[in-house]
Amino acid sequence: MAASDQSGNAVEQAYLAATTFIDSDNPRVRALADEFGHITDLKQRAIAIYYAVRDRFLYDPYSIDYSPKGMSAGHVVERGRGFCVSKAILLAAVARAAGIPSRLGFADVKNHLATPRLLEMMGTDIFHFHGYTELLIEGRWVKATPAFNIELCDKFRVKPLEFDGETDSVFHAYDADNRRHMEYVTDRGQFADLPYVEWLAGMKKYYPNMTHTADAPMPGGDFAAEAEAAQRG
Repeated sequence: MAASDQSGNAVEQAYLAATTFIDSDNPRVRALADEFGHITDLKQRAIAIYYAVRDRFLYDPYSIDYSPKGMSAGHVVERGRGFCVSKAILLAAVARAAGIPSRLGFADVKNHLATPRLLEMMGTDIFHFHGYTELLIEGRWVKATPAFNIELCDKFRVKPLEFDGETDSVFHAYDADNRRHMEYVTDRGQFADLPYVEWLAGMKKYYPNMTHTADAPMPGGDFAAEAEAAQRG
C-alpha cells in the first residue's frame, strides 16, 4: 500500500506509519505536531518542526535510556531531552504526525569537540551510529540534524545547524573558531525505523562504559556546563 507525498509521488507507507520508536501516534507527539497544523505549506511546516525539535529538547548524552520505550519519540517529549539518535527519532515522528514522510539515517562521525569527561566514558572520539533524520520534501529526501540545541552550540562555539527544507543540514567541518568539529567517517544508510537490535549491539560493542542497565545506571552529568568549562579551559 502506498501513500502520496506533497509532490504527488508515491512513497512507501512505511515512511508515514507509526512504529515502536517513531511513535507518531503518541498523544504527546501528536500534540507537538498539531502546533504546526496551521502552516499549510509543508516545507515551511517541516522547517518549523525542525527548529522546535532542535531547540526545545536539550541534547544530553548522559541520560540515554536504551530500552525500547526509552528510545521512543514520546519518551523524548516526556523528558524534554535526548541525544542525537533519540532526537532524530522525535523529528521523524513529529514529521510523520504532520503528514511529512520521514526516515532515519546513521553515520559514524569523528567529533573533535566532545568534552573530556564524555570522551573518557566513550573511550573513543568516534560517534558510532550518529543519528539524523531525512524528510521527503517536494519529492526529495533532505537531511536534517536536530541534535544540538542552540544554547549548547553557543557554549561550544559551534555554528548551529540551520534547515531550509532544501539543503542537507549536516554537521559543519569546523567550529566558529575554525577548529575541526566533525568528520563523517562511515555512512550506515537510511531506515524506516530504528534498527534496534543492530544499534543496541553497536552501543554495547563500542561503548561498554555507557551501555547502562537498571542495576548499573549511567553516571549523570551536566553536558552543557562541561562544554562551557572546556571552552574556558
